[in-house]
Amino acid sequence: MSPVSTRSITARRALVAGAVLTLGAAMAAPANAAIVDDPISSSAPAAKLSLAPLGSYDTGVFDESAAEIVAFHAGSAQLYSVDANVGEINVIDESDPENPVLIGTLAAAGVPIAGGDTIPAGSEANSVAVRADGLVVVAVEAPNKTDNGWVAFFDLDGNALGAVQVGAQPDMVAVTPDGTQAVTADEGEPNATYTVDPEGTVTVIDLPATLLAPTQAAVRTADFHAFEGAGLPAGVRVFAGIDGIDHPVSRNLEPEYVAVDAASSTAYVTVQEANAIAVVDLATATVTDLFSLGAKDFSAIKAGIDPSDRDGGVNIQRVPVKGLYQPDSIAAYTAVNGKTYLVTANEGDSRDDWNEGVDEYEESVRIKDLGEDGYAPPCGGVLTDAQLEDAALGRLTVSRESGLSADGSCYEELYAFGARSFSIWTTDGTQVFDSGDDFEQITAAALPEVFNSSNDGTGLDNRSDNKGPEPEGLTIGQVGNKIYAFVGLERIGGVMVYDVTNPNASRFVTYVNNRDFEADPESAAAGDLGPEGLAFISASDSPTGVPMLAVGNEVSGTTTLFSIAPKK
Repeated sequence: MSPVSTRSITARRALVAGAVLTLGAAMAAPANAAIVDDPISSSAPAAKLSLAPLGSYDTGVFDESAAEIVAFHAGSAQLYSVDANVGEINVIDESDPENPVLIGTLAAAGVPIAGGDTIPAGSEANSVAVRADGLVVVAVEAPNKTDNGWVAFFDLDGNALGAVQVGAQPDMVAVTPDGTQAVTADEGEPNATYTVDPEGTVTVIDLPATLLAPTQAAVRTADFHAFEGAGLPAGVRVFAGIDGIDHPVSRNLEPEYVAVDAASSTAYVTVQEANAIAVVDLATATVTDLFSLGAKDFSAIKAGIDPSDRDGGVNIQRVPVKGLYQPDSIAAYTAVNGKTYLVTANEGDSRDDWNEGVDEYEESVRIKDLGEDGYAPPCGGVLTDAQLEDAALGRLTVSRESGLSADGSCYEELYAFGARSFSIWTTDGTQVFDSGDDFEQITAAALPEVFNSSNDGTGLDNRSDNKGPEPEGLTIGQVGNKIYAFVGLERIGGVMVYDVTNPNASRFVTYVNNRDFEADPESAAAGDLGPEGLAFISASDSPTGVPMLAVGNEVSGTTTLFSIAPKK
């Protein structure tokens, strides 16, 4: 029997359909609660596309990551949403997108592992993907996150098909476009006391052509051993680490997110803290390249930021600081010229909170604290005294590991986390587009009274000193003859839409935020808080015949569907 909660998904759908009407009504009741009366919207004058919230499933769980990664199956109209609060997958019937209904949950605990044993209690689902034929693929983290995890397989009725072992902390799973393989980014974070640090890896799993779980023999691991020592490419950020450990580079690299090209031959994996992308040949399960993304110059025209939460409001300006791109999500698409491009949401992330209670390590530091508590100061001429004030750059969070002079005596350059943008790159890492300061400029115009607010409460300017709107999730979709990027802003919320049909001439289309900033953030009236995972649903796959966007919101615990419609 499957690990679907209480009863099978098929049985639950039958109950909702009529056998137990009160159950169906109770499940559907929270669905509309998360659609606010007046979603915020801002569009370009010539926008050819509109985005509008349709319906939402609300877990009722606040700020516990109860809705994260999402995946949609067209044939069954089932939406899969990762509930990290309980470590399971919510299965939502979206046949009526305005009234989504929870029909079951997938729990990894108890699923048989290839070769014997079962996934233990306390294991957590991190990510989900679903193949066209209904093979549901779930990345599962071990109860002790530094141990190897698993990928579990289910069918559409929630029956467990089996599981295979992969690397430590599989944080994301993708199925190749041709459905023949699953690929996981095995993040391999260290434990809290920083006594154990597993290797970061990428796992490639050859999938059966039918609804079966693969055997362990179908699992191959792509490691980073070739990049140890002198093999590490310039600019890839590897630092700190456990003294004397083997494979220090491989243990330092932490794969985050996977995109696969249209040919199903190559995976592109973000290695966020290292500010890098790994290129994986899927046929050989080998990391063939690892390249740094460099940094964005916040002193450049149309690339400024608001760097302070103490400057009284909106103050987007060019500053003598650079931003490490450090993308979380990545997508790959084929543009009009037939070439493959990579799209990244440049969130930023630091390596903090190691060795808790002993000798805690923090990579991040405020600029004003450089030169104190053992930190090197900025080199002479890098900043003026006025720029060190709280209302200027003093409170901006930067890295202690980047920008030091050769002798380590001072900081020649200052590097903040994230680029507050999304970017488009060639597959060798050449940037062809960046959204510049658009995200802050657009949200400042649309929401001046709550500019750079956080996702768990409303407060003007309270994220300006640390990654601003914080783009995290993204997806790509085609509507008509146009290709669009949909980018979620983790902090202030909402989705930015760009026309990326021609990567070199990408342009803003619309911004929509299903959030009520005046409502209690812990109430359903607040709408969507903290978009995490996004999935595009084409018109041919949509139950309405109209393309849609699914968004999992980790703070509000809501999974929301948006309609996508062309504008005349």
